[in-house]
Amino acid sequence: MKRRIIPYNPELKERAKQLRKNMTFSELKLWNELKNGQLMGYDFDRQRPVGDYIVDFFCKDLQLAIEVDGITHLDEKAILKDKIRLEDIEASGVFFCVLMHCWW
Repeated sequence: MKRRIIPYNPELKERAKQLRKNMTFSELKLWNELKNGQLMGYDFDRQRPVGDYIVDFFCKDLQLAIEVDGITHLDEKAILKDKIRLEDIEASGVFFCVLMHCWW
């Protein structure tokens, strides 16, 4: 099956590169499980621009975006902003999965 191309904002490329160099502990742990096709042979990119956003992980074959969010995403403004992000990304035909991690 031919991969569908998801357009993205080219101005996000440099920021995505910076984020790849400065991954959180949780992102790094998940990346170690996703890289090199370790998850059922699927290829994932990390810190990938999708539309006007950068998602933590993206699989082109599955059209799946994965976000690893922490406690900063629990405040009211962040929840509203994340809801808009989710709707925008899903409107482009991408499945969106959010993993929450919290350190108590």
